[in-house]
Amino acid sequence: MLVRVLLQLTVVVTLMILISTALFVGRYRLRDTRVEWRSRIRAAAPITIALAVVLLFNSVARQIVPDLSWMIDWNFTEPIYDIEGEFILWLQSQATPAVTAYFSFIYIYGYVFLLIFPVVAYFALSNTRPLRELLTAYTLNYALGLLLYTFVIAYGPRNMMPDLVEALLYDTYPQYQHLTRQVNRNTNVFPSLHTSLAATVSFLAYRTREIYPTWNLLAAGLGVSVAISTMYLGIHWVIDVLAGIVLAYISVELAGVLVGRWSLSEWLDGHVPSLGAFRDSNE
Repeated sequence: MLVRVLLQLTVVVTLMILISTALFVGRYRLRDTRVEWRSRIRAAAPITIALAVVLLFNSVARQIVPDLSWMIDWNFTEPIYDIEGEFILWLQSQATPAVTAYFSFIYIYGYVFLLIFPVVAYFALSNTRPLRELLTAYTLNYALGLLLYTFVIAYGPRNMMPDLVEALLYDTYPQYQHLTRQVNRNTNVFPSLHTSLAATVSFLAYRTREIYPTWNLLAAGLGVSVAISTMYLGIHWVIDVLAGIVLAYISVELAGVLVGRWSLSEWLDGHVPSLGAFRDSNE
């Protein structure tokens, strides 16, 4: 079942990316990309490797973090519930089959599309700074998010109130459990990484609105929809979502500083001798 769900996800998201590339990127940028792709890959390679390492570390750490969290024992579930009460119950009381279908689609397909398409869109630009800022912000989101998950225990609304909060996503589309089970842990809801990563894309889309004005509008709409979907489906609290937005803002601001003032590729060019230099020194 997992393979089937992944295949369906791949097909749908790929189709969305192809359509968006045709609508937003444009033929002339794709033409330039065919000529400049090597230099763009070279410029983005260091942060891409760093992101891959962080993702790999996250996949391993997910098995360890719950045990560390319980050792620290900072359980924020009750304080979160005391602050916001039954807002999630009110939100779910507005549920209709059409709304549930929309937010379920957004939570699974829209979210993945929102994360992948800007990589394609920014790779199509001769200026690689937006791409490097995006990948740096992703890396910071995952790294800081894992740190917070380690220190903070928090159960989501459907785990805190299983008899009151409906698991709308799984009740309507049970096959998605096979997918979300691979990446989610019941105690890891503060902050909402779905929200933080979606907000990161929205913030950067706003910064590049002069280059991709229509994408800026779509990214904003999808970002808001992703944030709402996490609450509507009973997965996250409002406080998780607000914390995710703060995490996104911090990650984007830090990414701007790091990419603007420090470049790993430039450092390597300046400090690692080339093969030619080694050859000259031996002659």
